[in-house]
Amino acid sequence: MATFTILRSARAFLPRQCLQKYQFISTEPRRQLSSYLVTPEELAKALKKSPPSPISPEPRVIPLCAAWFLPNDERKGIEVYREKRIPKARFFDLDKVIDKHSPFPHMLPSPKTFAEAMSSLGIRKDDTVVVYDTKELGIFSAPRVGWTLRVFGHPKVHVLNNFKLWVEEGYPTESGELYNVECNPYPIPKLDEAKVASFDQVREVALDYNKEGAEGIQILDARPNGRFTGKDPEPREGLSSGHMPGSINIPFSSVLDPQTKAFLPKDQLKKIFEEKKVDPSKPIISTCGTGVTAVVIETALEEAGYGSLETRRVYDGSWTEWAQQVKPSDSLIRKDE
Repeated sequence: MATFTILRSARAFLPRQCLQKYQFISTEPRRQLSSYLVTPEELAKALKKSPPSPISPEPRVIPLCAAWFLPNDERKGIEVYREKRIPKARFFDLDKVIDKHSPFPHMLPSPKTFAEAMSSLGIRKDDTVVVYDTKELGIFSAPRVGWTLRVFGHPKVHVLNNFKLWVEEGYPTESGELYNVECNPYPIPKLDEAKVASFDQVREVALDYNKEGAEGIQILDARPNGRFTGKDPEPREGLSSGHMPGSINIPFSSVLDPQTKAFLPKDQLKKIFEEKKVDPSKPIISTCGTGVTAVVIETALEEAGYGSLETRRVYDGSWTEWAQQVKPSDSLIRKDE
């Protein structure tokens, strides 16, 4: 039940003319989403409490669709957004909000480009943003978009676990074209470079592998096992498959429930990392094909409470950059025989 800044007993002693002028303000706290991963039920309740109304001056809950598919998949994110989405959701285009000067896909945009994208989506700095994927794939690209918002300092970011369950559990959806939203000025942020690993940093780790005195930084690779071992091709034509020296293969699908495609419970996630002999006391860099599913692993690490947020990073360029940048003489692309 809401309380008010003026208690009922005090109100009785105020003259009628004072009561008419006095503004009573509810001090009931707005519902806060308790953890980074949220369930469909939690999101539905939060949307009822703080809907994404364009006229509301209060902080809102904004559903943000991050639908994306691999380049060898005929489906397109914008198409599934049009077909079925959470009501009033905005669409974050993972192929457009990028560093357009980089030859590699999905590299983080500049702070200015990020701010422009957030402004065009009508998202304010004080909004709570809940990112979600497609019902077709389950958890896939939403963690990458959520991570992007976080590295640019958006205060309240969450990932829905997941849209597939949202649909199956009967929560409301809508369809149709993109609709106009009121643009809001979004301040140009500062990139948190401590959360991002560069090519040179990862190369140094790979070159130091098994050397005496090395830091022991662990590289977790989220790609499917066939691409990691070099037996299967990469989805991008002309790109060699294989893996970095000393890297540990944890396919992103292994941290998801095979039926619901949602993240596994915390205890099961922790067990997976333990079985792969990931040391939580040492720094971790997550990688994948283009930096998308690497963040599925990073999110699983966070959910399991595994490792320190201060010592975990994501390799932004991931394998697409790695396979094109390393020199053959370095022997930094390994394949299992």
